[in-house]
Amino acid sequence: MHKIGIGYDIHRLEAGRRLVLGGVDIPADAGLRGHSDGDALVHAVIDALLGALGEGDIGAHFPDTDPRFEGARSRDLLETVAGLLRARGARVVNVDAVIVAEEPKMGPHVPAIKAALCPILGVPEKALGIKAKTNEGLGPVGEKRAIACYAVALIDLSE
Repeated sequence: MHKIGIGYDIHRLEAGRRLVLGGVDIPADAGLRGHSDGDALVHAVIDALLGALGEGDIGAHFPDTDPRFEGARSRDLLETVAGLLRARGARVVNVDAVIVAEEPKMGPHVPAIKAALCPILGVPEKALGIKAKTNEGLGPVGEKRAIACYAVALIDLSE
């Protein structure tokens, strides 16, 4: 049986923080503020996977009130969710994601993001779509105050 999940996340940009997206450090003047490393792309993917499983959202599994997750690497959280999928007899078929940011330009970082996430997801690079878009100067993303990410995941769940 195939199941679909959708995920979304947005984080404010903060000067002096590392910018981590898709588990990759991206050179930038500002990074994403969050309880963990603020990796909005991985957070959106996690929400999509948990949604496909019918298992709530990232906040239910990794609450920002829990000091264990303060400064956590989002890639580690994704590995935990991938383990949950395997334990439930599920496998990722594909994930499609969008990074919405005015700057820095994300396109050049897509190969590194795929190299970081595909082994965790257990999929070949062709099964992970990542697109980089701008918000055409509109809203907090367009004003360079935030980065937003969307993800859709298809899983195969043997029940």
